[in-house]
Amino acid sequence: MNTPRPIEVLLVEDDPGDVLMTREAFEDKIGNTLHVVQDGEEALDFLYQRGAHAGAPRPDLILLDLNLPKYDGRQVLEQVKSDSELSTIPVVVLTTSAAEEDILRSYKLHANAYVTKPVDLDAFISAIRQIDEFFLTVVRLPNR
Repeated sequence: MNTPRPIEVLLVEDDPGDVLMTREAFEDKIGNTLHVVQDGEEALDFLYQRGAHAGAPRPDLILLDLNLPKYDGRQVLEQVKSDSELSTIPVVVLTTSAAEEDILRSYKLHANAYVTKPVDLDAFISAIRQIDEFFLTVVRLPNR
């Protein structure tokens, strides 16, 4: 098992309630930083350090909703995984969709995991904490 190091997490989520629950799940993770962007265009600006996100840190993990304004999560995923500089960042699709078509397409676009958002608050927070714990203590992440 790895010794946990603080990680930079980029949450791409347009639902304020889901952002709030994700922040709550991260509250006790000392050192981990949760960055939030609200649409696909802003996600790409963050990843490419453009505009308001100039100087943004490179995330160690991306939590990506599929249904987003501007560029949807599928387009963001495709861009991230086709860019040699970004493709090593693990992307967990975190969405309300349980559609087989979305699951297959996400994996074809090289998502590292696909998680359907639980509706229940406690289950949602638990799922986020499990994702964080897995990527913090079990998985070996590339150096920034």
